[in-house]
Amino acid sequence: MLNVLRSVVHGLWMGASLMVWATLVIVASVFMRGVPLYWLAVWWLRGCVTSARWILGMRVRVSGMENLPSGEGSPAILLVKHQSTFETFLMPTLMPHPLAYVFKRELIHVPFFGWAMRRLDMVHIDRSQRAQAFAKVVDQGKRLLSQGIWVIMFPEGTRIPRGEVGSYKSGGTRLAIATGVPVIPIAVTSAKCWPRKALIKRPGIVDVSIGKPIPSEGREADELMREVRDWIEAEMRRLDPEAYPTRQAASLSEAPLEAISAEAVPTVAPEAQADEQVSATRP
Repeated sequence: MLNVLRSVVHGLWMGASLMVWATLVIVASVFMRGVPLYWLAVWWLRGCVTSARWILGMRVRVSGMENLPSGEGSPAILLVKHQSTFETFLMPTLMPHPLAYVFKRELIHVPFFGWAMRRLDMVHIDRSQRAQAFAKVVDQGKRLLSQGIWVIMFPEGTRIPRGEVGSYKSGGTRLAIATGVPVIPIAVTSAKCWPRKALIKRPGIVDVSIGKPIPSEGREADELMREVRDWIEAEMRRLDPEAYPTRQAASLSEAPLEAISAEAVPTVAPEAQADEQVSATRP
């Protein structure tokens, strides 16, 4: 019952603050764009993180920060495990560089949240036009990376229930090869506290593990994605062993990759879209 009450209170806070934040971002976009506007938007995400800590009792334990490239001119593509919208809100609060999400264009029509997202320097694609969509990802990805903005993608394309493995798509590694940028695999156990499509959240610790950069030069997209997938899924089993049956470990290396022309990206949407927000903090 306490978790229900906490979840309701947090959801109300998120909904109310979202309208204020989105309006502020939209108005501010008349006077500023690019990186300054991005960091203004991250303020709201930090507020979500803080409120989740105090209202929901959720915390984050991060390892591997030393693996992130240092320096203004060090580009990277983040490939992240996807269990809930948690990680889409959390990553900008952890990373030292601005992030550009690749997301489906339908999201820009979501009231307040989508309107604000449209004002930020992100990559929104029409997934029905696969070849053209990937060309847009490469074109805009090169521009953003050259400006010191890191690109973030979720290779599974959609939220995957705890203990399961999604079909890893090669859009992220294809972009890395096209731009010559290393990829950074990241494992996140968000579903331990914020299950997929769950309205009720639980207190606890969510682990975020950041892997070492993997060079993309001279690699094949599927081969590189297989390495990313194997690292992430092995790390998920280390961080959350009770969620994964032993038999899955043996079959992981044989699981097929789904190569597509454009990366399928998750629904980065507020609770108003039904079931998600971010709530976690560093301990």
